[in-house]
Amino acid sequence: MIYFASDIHLGGGDAATARAVERRFAAWLDRAAADAEAVVLAGDVFDFWFEYRRVVPKGFVRILGRLAALADRGVRVIFFTGNHDMWVTDYLARECGAEIHTAPAVLELCGLRLFVAHGDNMNVGRKPMLRFMNAVFRSRTLRWLFSRLVHPDLAVRFGRWWSASSRRRHEAAPADASHTEPLIDYARAYARTHPGVDCFVFGHMHHARDYREPGLRTLHLGSWEREPVYAVLDAAGGLRLETFDLP
Repeated sequence: MIYFASDIHLGGGDAATARAVERRFAAWLDRAAADAEAVVLAGDVFDFWFEYRRVVPKGFVRILGRLAALADRGVRVIFFTGNHDMWVTDYLARECGAEIHTAPAVLELCGLRLFVAHGDNMNVGRKPMLRFMNAVFRSRTLRWLFSRLVHPDLAVRFGRWWSASSRRRHEAAPADASHTEPLIDYARAYARTHPGVDCFVFGHMHHARDYREPGLRTLHLGSWEREPVYAVLDAAGGLRLETFDLP
């Protein structure tokens, strides 16, 4: 079985919320471990993550330990960065055995070709401010300066403030099916020039959806604070969304 999840946002919200989400996701990893061949994490696993050369944010030991245990058993842990954890470098690969993807990728799993991406920075051509912010946060030069000029404590404080601001904007406009339309449009355009993709798997929009039209299918994963919906791919090529019962 192949499992897909995104938008866990570990460390996000108040202390009680953050702990509840961490325990919920840890329980899901325990359930997946029973028969998983791979676990695909499609971005925003962490609400904020920035790696210095020798410093990473503290916490998340329940999750990091489980990911490492999965990898040690031969389960593929495939980690796509999202807009909240795009600053992942090599720590999760070295310590947890994760395969890191910093850009969308087509994975061949159980006989299917799946286009997997977090979903940020897609179809934003008409959103100049969003394009500008994406360019800023993805700038290697600015990241290098940030890592050398900003103390880790200040970096984490800033990151958590920024993430909280983003969350408030999301909560002000609750996710619904319309939020997934830009990603569906992106998938349509991609499919026209890159035939052969069986399904597109996205996170980011915090709204679970299984969208189908002739020649196109997109799966949209849920947010683990409010809608813990994940995807499962079985050995026969059956791909479906499931909801994790909140423990």
